[in-house]
Amino acid sequence: MSTYATTNPATGETLQTFESLDDAGVEDALARATAAFEGWRAATPAERAQALARTADLYEERAEELAATITTEMGKRKKEALGEVQLAADIYRWYSEHGPALLEPESLDVPGAQESLVETEPIGPLVGVMPWNYPYYQVARFVAPNLMVGNTILLKHAGICAASALLMEELLHKGGVPVDAYINVFASTDQIATMIADPRVQGVSLTGSEAAGASVAETAGKNLKKAVLELGGSDAFLVLGDADVDSVLDIAATARLSNTGQACNSPKRFIVPRDVHDRFVAGLTERFEGSALGDPADENVDVGPLSSVSARDGVVEQVRKAVEQGASLHTGGDAVDGDGAFMRPAVLSGITPEMDAYSEEIFGPVAMVYPVDSVDEAVALANDTSFGLSGSVWSTDLDRAKEIADRLEVGMAYVNEHGTTLPGLPFGGVKRSGFGRELGKWGMGEFVNTRLRRTSRK
Repeated sequence: MSTYATTNPATGETLQTFESLDDAGVEDALARATAAFEGWRAATPAERAQALARTADLYEERAEELAATITTEMGKRKKEALGEVQLAADIYRWYSEHGPALLEPESLDVPGAQESLVETEPIGPLVGVMPWNYPYYQVARFVAPNLMVGNTILLKHAGICAASALLMEELLHKGGVPVDAYINVFASTDQIATMIADPRVQGVSLTGSEAAGASVAETAGKNLKKAVLELGGSDAFLVLGDADVDSVLDIAATARLSNTGQACNSPKRFIVPRDVHDRFVAGLTERFEGSALGDPADENVDVGPLSSVSARDGVVEQVRKAVEQGASLHTGGDAVDGDGAFMRPAVLSGITPEMDAYSEEIFGPVAMVYPVDSVDEAVALANDTSFGLSGSVWSTDLDRAKEIADRLEVGMAYVNEHGTTLPGLPFGGVKRSGFGRELGKWGMGEFVNTRLRRTSRK
């Protein structure tokens, strides 16, 4: 039985299954990507940029179809799905516009030679392992810079995102990327390990869970392959005493419920002054309870289903365990009766270090609120996690907020915003949130040969 299938999480109905690769298919994909590399790297940067620009155009032209596909596959609300399609288009377009200049050789002002030049070269076929929560965006984040560089791609998407995976392959090929320079593979975990170990593959990028990241990193390390990992997060949202609490509450609730809470860089831990703790809990509770739950294709719905019943049940169990261990549940946390993968958004407080919820990532619509008595205590609590993806500080005193943001042990620190993603900004974390960077100029520097060419005067 295929592990690739479209099951609508709003209804529980399986709509389509897809044929997985056999071992001969794995070898065929590897051979094709390897053979295509020489031709794709030989294309001029302007030619590669043109293919990415046309891909961006196609994303925009077929936005409704692309959005509807992921609404059906993983339950993303229509408005959010359209936004993700546009973000993916923006990424392809950014690299089409900026990529050629970023590939220009850099002359170093170092004495003793006529010329010291740094050149950027592609390294070969890469494997990408992508998750289901942002099917288009997270693929674009990896694919756009590496196609621009001249690498070829073997892309394994999540099992529930097969239909969108095929659409992405189609649009890239129609945009002008050679058929064998980007190959979608419906491969198993073991087959991906085989690909990573194969000497023809030069690197791997994974966005996913800690367990998946550790497994991929182990295989890559054994075979001396470069890896970029973007893993989990338990982002802190620090509210200072001078913040406009009502305004911040609106942002906090919207951010936590976006994508039904299924985002690595979603704010999950809300750290607030003790004297506003109860007000903040009550405000989140009111906003969560006032959010319409239902069919993600309905434009009036605020919160859709989780990606699957098993994902929903896992989050519900985490909430139940937190309450069993002594946390206070103010609303929600239970599964909705009937078909689909719906749960009521939850607000928790009273979480202590001894509880599982203190150290786990809760990948769903659950907010955890912590009271603190000082800024130092807030920073210490924010950093008391094995994750380090992003975090934010909320205040009307920008200078003070920036000083506090600089103390957060994260890859991305924000002041008065959270989780902002733009094509020109670097994306990535520290600690167990992974390593390596995507997007911007940094995304073009991970899987390349940065070669020095030095010419003596003699």
